[in-house]
Amino acid sequence: MKKQLVVNNTSICKNRITAIKDTMELLSGKWKFHIVGTLLQSDKLRFMDLLREVEGIGTKMLSKELQDLEMNHLISRTVINTKPVTVEYQITEFGKTLSPIIDEIANFGMNYRASLYGKTK
Repeated sequence: MKKQLVVNNTSICKNRITAIKDTMELLSGKWKFHIVGTLLQSDKLRFMDLLREVEGIGTKMLSKELQDLEMNHLISRTVINTKPVTVEYQITEFGKTLSPIIDEIANFGMNYRASLYGKTK
């Protein structure tokens, strides 16, 4: 007889799973963590500065990801009335709450690379 997997079906567990799904959807994709991590390291960055910092991303994809992040209140966009128009992006206070998560992902990545290549910190 096969053992059945028992999953905790309490409302706390369901809420936690829903929250994890929401977060993963919010930050899904190849670029969002990189963009948020870059903006966490800077005060403000212009579009072209972000394009240079986020290695490998194209202009259309950067624009789309920035729109998604702004729509979800993780970054703010400021249009400066210059010729040509300048746009700056900055992490919001809510976006700053991702800092410990980004730090832990970076730590995991460094530890993982070290374990792959047999190097210690």
